[in-house]
Amino acid sequence: MSEQNIYLPYLMTIDKIINEAPGVRTFRLKFQNEEEADAFNFKAGQFGEYSAFGEGESTFCIASSPTRKGYIECTFRETGRVTTGLSKLEEGSTMGFRGPFGNTFPIDEWKGKNLVFIAGGIALPPMRCVIWNSLDLRENFKDITIVYGAKSVNDLVYKHELNEWEERPDVNLVTTVDPGGETPDWKGEIGFVPAIVEKVAPSPENTIVIVCGPPIMIKFTFPVLAKLGFKDDQIYTTLENRMKCGVGKCGRCNVGKLYVCKDGPVFSKKQLNSIPAEEY
Repeated sequence: MSEQNIYLPYLMTIDKIINEAPGVRTFRLKFQNEEEADAFNFKAGQFGEYSAFGEGESTFCIASSPTRKGYIECTFRETGRVTTGLSKLEEGSTMGFRGPFGNTFPIDEWKGKNLVFIAGGIALPPMRCVIWNSLDLRENFKDITIVYGAKSVNDLVYKHELNEWEERPDVNLVTTVDPGGETPDWKGEIGFVPAIVEKVAPSPENTIVIVCGPPIMIKFTFPVLAKLGFKDDQIYTTLENRMKCGVGKCGRCNVGKLYVCKDGPVFSKKQLNSIPAEEY
């Protein structure tokens, strides 16, 4: 993205494609211009605009960690014109990227605290960035718990990384699928994410919670966290479903007094209290 023109994308090469789940793919992207690659920096929580030329742009988080240099990654579900166009691209193809945009998770403020990550379905990608950021700086944090759920076993994304997190002695991973979504060999939990959170969440003392998922999941998880004793300033989320242009010009990201592209996408529950829940 040119410093003179925020609408001019970087040219990126698709270095690797991973099929995560039905209709869900991860792209590993490398900058075609080495100077741009060297100068590029971002922080956990920021997002970008990804373009399939001739089709348009879609807004996704940067799913890789800023601690991993030389590339960025994005994960998306094929749902519309642009994501369908992106899905047709192959390894070695050229696509566009604008960013980074938005604010960040205050990871530096979380040093010495326990971290709880709660994610549902395709909302694990925004969480993946901050999870790996935290794990790559593991000495800065105390206990790390990850609660992740999907409709079915087949719908779980990052299956290879879930296995890696499960095997780590310094991570408590809890996976769950909706009732009926299990397979005969499923060894995880069966139930909706909010109910599992109530069952496995650690003490709220010295703990930060990061929640990301479908609006209905967030709606029912927040009261569970309150019941468990978590305060609003201990809870963070990221709102991406309302974003479009990336810079707050089109107005699609407006929620209450906030513009998600400019004021977010990362918010604490305390910040969201000024917005009617139905708006986000």
